[in-house]
Amino acid sequence: MHSNGLPLKPPSLKAGDTIAVLSPCSGLAYTFPYVYDLGLENLRNTFDVNILEMPTAMMDNDTLYASPEKRAQDINNAFANPKVNAIIVTIGGDDSVRILEYLDIELILKNPKIIMGYSDATTFLTYLNQKGLVTFNGPAVMAGFAQLQAYPKHVTEHIRRMLMTQIARYSLPYFEGYTERYLNWQTPENAGQVEPLKKDDIGWQWIQGQGKVEGRLFGGCIEVLEFLKATKYWPEPAFWDDKILYFETSENAPSIDCVKYFLRNYGTQGIFGRVKGILFGRARDYSNENKLALIDMIRKVLDVEFKQADLPVVANLTFGHTDPQWVMPNGILTEINCDEKTIALLESPTC
Repeated sequence: MHSNGLPLKPPSLKAGDTIAVLSPCSGLAYTFPYVYDLGLENLRNTFDVNILEMPTAMMDNDTLYASPEKRAQDINNAFANPKVNAIIVTIGGDDSVRILEYLDIELILKNPKIIMGYSDATTFLTYLNQKGLVTFNGPAVMAGFAQLQAYPKHVTEHIRRMLMTQIARYSLPYFEGYTERYLNWQTPENAGQVEPLKKDDIGWQWIQGQGKVEGRLFGGCIEVLEFLKATKYWPEPAFWDDKILYFETSENAPSIDCVKYFLRNYGTQGIFGRVKGILFGRARDYSNENKLALIDMIRKVLDVEFKQADLPVVANLTFGHTDPQWVMPNGILTEINCDEKTIALLESPTC
C-alpha cells in the first residue's frame, strides 16, 4: 500500500515483456502438457511476450501437493526477478491456502507486478490485495489462454486493455456468448477446443439498488474464500469498508442452500453493512431456473435476513468459471450504476 493509503499498482505489461508461468495450485500442466503448451503459444503469439517457465510450472500433482514451500518460492522468485514483468498461473486447484505462510510479503510489495489467476488462486490474490497490491482475477494459462482462439476477438482486446494499457475509465463489456465446457482433455486434439458458445438467455440480473455507488473491487471464488474464514488471512472488519465485493461459484456447482449458508456468514460478520455493492459471476452448471432461484435466494438473504434492501447487487455477470471471463482487478475503484445498468472501472489497474 502506498503511503497515501491507495493500492499499489503494478506496471503495465508491454510487448517484449516476460511473463513468469507457475503452478501454485495443481499439477495439471504435467498431466495435460498439450493444453499447457497451447496456452503458452497463445500468450506469446497474441500478446508478443516472452515466457519464463518457473520450476513448479510442469511439476506433477503429488510433488506440488507435498511442497507448498516450493510453490510459494516460485511466486517469491518471480517477484524478485527483475526480468519478470507479470505472473500468470497455469490453472486452479484446491489447496493453495497452504502456500500463504511462505510468501515473502515484504519482497513482493517492493516489486509490484501483475499476478493473475482465478478459482483456487483466490487465496493468494486476496491475501496480497489485503497487503496493498492490486491483483488480477482472470484467465489462467490452461483455462482461458489455451482456448483464446475459440472466442471472439473482443475478448483478447479486453485482456489487452486490462493488462497492457492505462485506462482512466472503462465500462466492463457484455460478451454475447459463453461456454461452460472445454472438450475432453484426455484427447490431445481437443486442446483449446470448447463446446459451442451459447447465448445468455437471462443476461445481467440487477437484483436491487438504485443510483450509483463507488467502491474498491475485492473477491473471488466463493468456495475458496471459505478456506480463509477464521484464519489470519481473513480481512479485518474495517477492510470491508467501501468495497465492491464480488463472488463466483466453481465447477463444483455448489447448491443454492450452500451459497446461502456462505452468504449468511458474511451477513453475520456485518460485512453487508460495510460494502458498497455486490457482484455475482455467472453460476456454472446451473440451469436458467436454478440461476433465477439463486437470485431469489440472494435477494431474500440481503433483504429479509439482513435488512440490506438498498445495497446494489448485480448477478449473472461475465466472470468466474464460465468462459470467456472478465479480468477483475482487486483494489481498483469501481462504479455500479443501477440506473444506467453499467459497471465501470474508474481508474487504470496498472501504472
